[in-house]
Formats: sequence, structure tokens, C-alpha cells
Amino acid sequence: MMMSHLTRNPVHSRTAQALVQLTLLAALGGCGLVPKQPITQQPMTALPPMPPQAQSPGSIFNPGYAGRPLFEDQRPRNVGDILTIVIQENVNATKSSGANANRSGNTNFNVPTAGFLGGLFGKTNLSATGANVFSGTGGANASNTFNGTITVTVTGVLPNGNLMVSGEKQMLINQGDEFVRFSGVVNPNTISNLNAVYSTQVADAKIEYSAKGYLNEAENMGWLQRFFLNVSPW
Repeated sequence: MMMSHLTRNPVHSRTAQALVQLTLLAALGGCGLVPKQPITQQPMTALPPMPPQAQSPGSIFNPGYAGRPLFEDQRPRNVGDILTIVIQENVNATKSSGANANRSGNTNFNVPTAGFLGGLFGKTNLSATGANVFSGTGGANASNTFNGTITVTVTGVLPNGNLMVSGEKQMLINQGDEFVRFSGVVNPNTISNLNAVYSTQVADAKIEYSAKGYLNEAENMGWLQRFFLNVSPW
């Protein structure tokens, strides 16, 4: 009778262990490198629809999509028009809170014992005392200042005439890209004759200033450090 013995190849075993470790590290890296989602409404720009080709009546001013009366201002009103946003944001916030609580209690009572156990135990005296003291304070202080200008595009017109605008400005500075994104709803009556409006007059304004590159990566925590920060009990 012949018997066959199966032996495990140590080289294959080490290779399998290395593959498992690399897979775990890749999974941890995927959890740590969570992409940052923009807060502004998308898309950042919009193209106006193609107007129907109207026949020219032979006058100086021809009808068309971009045609406007001679004495009418040039404020944006259609999808694809541009508008300048003057960003002037200054936000200060301070918050402080405190709480104190003190509670104490004391209870005493006697439990008589049976007659035949009196010589052994006598009277049983029970007492309970408890105290609970809590004191907590907290505070927060934040200050934000953002000044600048950005030109945005009308991406939609609401039924009441308000304009939905979005825009993006991208700058390449040294070893990193910087982005300024803006979106919101503009009332055409607040637009000045310079075709500009302050960001404080924009409803649902969302302003985003972000960057990507070596400098931005240096400010972020590494994926392995983030993993241990999440699982550490301290």
C-alpha cells in the first residue's frame, strides 16, 4: 500500500503571507486617502443654449439671443452670462459654557433579627452614603477673513428671476495648485453698474479655498497615523 505525503513549500507560504500583508496595507491606504468633496454646487459653468437663427429685417439692430434694447443695462440675466463677485467675508464667533452639579445622599436603617438569632447577630445596622460631583467648562473662539474677487457664470435662472451662479479660479503657485470656488443665488437688483455684487448679498453662498500638492499633503495626517488615531482608546 502506497501513501503520499503532502509537504508545504516554504517559499509559496512566505509569498502568500506577503500578498496578504500588501492587500491589508492597500486597504488601509484606501481608507486613509478619502477624497475631499467640494461644497460648491456643480457644474461650475454652463453654456447658453443655441438661439434660433432669425432672419435679419435689414435694420441696424438685429433680433437674437444676445440682442438687447439700446438703453437697457448689461446686467446678466441669461444662462452663460458672467458676473463678478467681490468676496468680503469676515466672521467672528465666540462661545463659552459651564455646568456644575452636586448631589449627595445618606441613608441609615436597622433590620431586627429573629429572636433565636439575637445572641448571634444582635441588630443589623445598614447604612448607605453616596455623593456625585460634576463640574465642566468649555469654550471656543473662531475668526475668519476672506477677501478677493472671482468671476462666475450664470448656470440657471429661477422662476422669480434670481440667478444661480458658480465659478472657479485655479492658480498654479510654486509646487501646488490652489482653487477658489464660489456658488450661490444672486438677486439681479443687487448687481451694480460695474456688473459686480458683494458676496454678503449672495444667498446660499458657498466659498471654497483649497489646494493640492506637496505643501497641502504636508499639512494632512498620514493614513497609517489616521488608522491608529481611530483605533487607539486614548
